[in-house]
Amino acid sequence: MNNLLILDTQGACLAADDPWTLVREREGELPPGRLILPLSRWSAQHDVSHGVWLGPDDDLECLELWLEVLPLIALDFPSFRDGRAYSQAYLLRTRLGWEGELRAIGDVLRDQLSHMRQCGFSSFAVREDKSAEDALKGLAGMSVLYGRSAIEPRPLFRRR
Repeated sequence: MNNLLILDTQGACLAADDPWTLVREREGELPPGRLILPLSRWSAQHDVSHGVWLGPDDDLECLELWLEVLPLIALDFPSFRDGRAYSQAYLLRTRLGWEGELRAIGDVLRDQLSHMRQCGFSSFAVREDKSAEDALKGLAGMSVLYGRSAIEPRPLFRRR
């Protein structure tokens, strides 16, 4: 089942097909196709045809030299209670200037999607046991934000 939500110029929608395969294993044979590899595995080969996923403890800055050629970066939420990927996303967008696809993976739930979007995520792999159609409603959760975010750096009082 495809549980990938993407943001485009029209808003959020359920992806018809996900061309990427997430590889969780840090060793072993790789399947064919476009892969999202763990940072340790991607770093061993620096194959820019593959995307990379980072865990909460991984250092973003080791990707700095590769940001212009990487096709996708995924950030892992091992638990919905672990918010370190929000900070990683914000830093990738604001400090490192990443403009490519930034995907949330792992324990991704409807209630988090609006906040993930504000931190700069552009696609969301909703947890397999949850409804992606229902999760779409989570992206429409907040119409006005008072503070700054990765997608709107001006606070509300500066937007008038």
